[in-house]
Formats: sequence, structure tokens, C-alpha cells
Amino acid sequence: MTDLDLLHFEQLKKEVQAQYLKEYTPSFDDISKWKGIDIIYFQEDLRKKAKGNISEKSFYTYFKNAPVTKLPRIDMLNLLSSYAGYDSWYEFKKQHLFAGELLKDDEEVQEEDTKESEATVKALPEAPEQEAGGIKSEEMQAENADLQKSNFENQHITPNQASVKVPELPPASSEKSFFRKNAWALLTAVLVILTGLLGFKDVIFSRTYTYCFTDADRGAGVVNTLEIKVIKENESPILYKIKPGECFYYSTKDKNVRMQISSPFYEYLEVNRSLENAPDEETIELKPDDYKMAAYYFSIKDANGDPEELKRKRNQLESLISNKAVIYQIYDNNIYGIERLDKQKYITLVTTPTTSLKNLSVIEMKKDVNGKIISIKFKIATADEKNK
Repeated sequence: MTDLDLLHFEQLKKEVQAQYLKEYTPSFDDISKWKGIDIIYFQEDLRKKAKGNISEKSFYTYFKNAPVTKLPRIDMLNLLSSYAGYDSWYEFKKQHLFAGELLKDDEEVQEEDTKESEATVKALPEAPEQEAGGIKSEEMQAENADLQKSNFENQHITPNQASVKVPELPPASSEKSFFRKNAWALLTAVLVILTGLLGFKDVIFSRTYTYCFTDADRGAGVVNTLEIKVIKENESPILYKIKPGECFYYSTKDKNVRMQISSPFYEYLEVNRSLENAPDEETIELKPDDYKMAAYYFSIKDANGDPEELKRKRNQLESLISNKAVIYQIYDNNIYGIERLDKQKYITLVTTPTTSLKNLSVIEMKKDVNGKIISIKFKIATADEKNK
């Protein structure tokens, strides 16, 4: 990589921006100011025209900072060059040569990249075991040989060695001193053993209970992540998160359990159970909040670009969401963590056909006494997060 390559990449970013602005009108013309919905639409256009994608993290790394100090991988450079209308990153540079710049052949560049990768692998330090196990000096080898010989002789005493002087036992005062010096060590060892036995006793006498959850109206598994708070007297609550379709396994030696169960799409439920005669497995029904579930369904519903279907989808969301609703989109990056949207911007986001909506998940949803949605907190997960 040269400084000229970094300058070429800044040129490429400008052309990528210009290509997108031919058909779309983002919040800002400057690509470094794009965020949230603008990035999602750009990713969708990139997938459609260049048959590839860049992650949100890569976008923030290479487009939000100018000038950049390092180049992206060659596959990303080729993808962006293709989006801007060039066959490859090499062809883009070829058509944007600076005065006096000599561009190497594409094959030479690939060969240099291969050599550089091989050199990097060779330069890696050896494993610690190899470093510590190198060839020892002659003095160390001789010393080890003598030590081994000495140990062997001490373990195999022959009759001829009867004259070897047997060490004398220490006097009684020495025995008392030895005991005093090691008393704390002996006491510590006893305490460790007792603690281990007590902990083992807790494991033996504890019992595991299984709680599964079902939709009370549909008789099927719940469709959203559950948050379960286990409440214990004189202790802080313990929070567990249970994914859709999973059961909650709880081990305890207590005689009762108190749980608070909440979810964006289900009504809050508090469960109190006496465990003295309780079954090991139990299914708990959760009452769905149909209003919230409808808002979620219309948010992710695929309208397939049908104008009439999109219109119905917008109308449904208009009636479900309050005009004063507070809506937040959550991001997983250090640069931009949260974005606030108004009602119309949210509706525009979820009624624009993009593959990203398949990854939309609601973190929190609240409604007022009249049933109108007044708060939504959501996230559009990346492909990597969906595969976890």
C-alpha cells in the first residue's frame, strides 16, 4: 500500500457517493454524514447493483473517517469499484492516475500481495513452547545429566554404600518449631476441604426445575425473547434472558420461587410457586398483547413492492402508533450507538422494501391507556449477529 492508494480510495468514495445520489436523496449529500436509514438503503442498493455487501462496522470505519489511514481488503475495494462502474479496483486506479504515477500490472500487484502475506506468516513469533524448548548449552546439558545421575544413585543404594552417613533426626525442639511454622498451612488446607464439602452438599441437595412458555391464544411457542427476574428475599433480583422456543432451567434448594416475566409482545406476569410438591417440569401460558404484536407484524411484513399493499401497511401503522411516540434504533458500534426517529420516519423505514427488515427485532414496546404505541426501541441485526 502506498500513500497514492489512500488518495485513490478517497476518490473512489466520492464516486460511490455520486453514484448513489443519482437515484436517492439521503439525509445529507456527504456520505460521511450518513447514518441509520441512509446506510441501510445504501447497503440495499450495493447488494442490488454490485451483488455484494459491506457491514455497518466497515462503513463507519472507512466512510465516516476522512482521510483514512488504511485501505480496506481488496474484495471490498473491488466491490465498491464495481458499484461505481469499474471492472475492478485496478481499473479504477488505472483511469485515475496522478501525474507521474506508474501503475504496476495487475498480476504484479497480486504477486506482491502473495509475497507480503507469506512474509507476514514467516515473521510471526514461534510458540512459547518452542522458544522455551530450544537447544540448551553444553553446561546446562551436563548439569542435567549430573542431576539425573545423582537422583538415580540416591534411589538405588547398593550394599557397598552402607557406609553412607544417614542424616540425623532433628531434636524435639525442631519438631515443635516445624509444627508452629506449618500450623497455618495445615489449618488452611482443612478449611478448604470443609468449604468444598459444603459446596458439594449444596449441589447434592439442590433440585432443577424446567419452565417452558407458550402463547395462551395460539398454543404455540412465544415469538419474542423473555426476561425473567428471580426474586429472592434480602437479595438483588437475578435476571435471565430466554430466547424464543427455549425453556428456563432453574436449580435451587429453596422451598419456593418467585419470578417476574416480561416481554415486548406479552403481558407482564408474576409467578409464585411452592416447590415442596412442585413438578420438575411446568408449562406457563403468556397472554399476548395483540396491539403490540400487530405493530411488530406490520413493521416486518413484506409487501413485495406492491403499492396497494404498502399503502395498507402504512395505514395500519398510522393507526397503531401515537403521533407523539418516542422511537429509538439501537446500533452495535462505538461511533453511533442510538438514533431517535419520529413516527413518520419509522413508518418510512419499515415500508421501504429491503432485506434488512428480516433482521428487525423489537427490544421494547409500550402503549398508553388507549392502546396507542407510545414507545418503540428496536434493532436491525447484522448477518453475523443473526447466526450467533
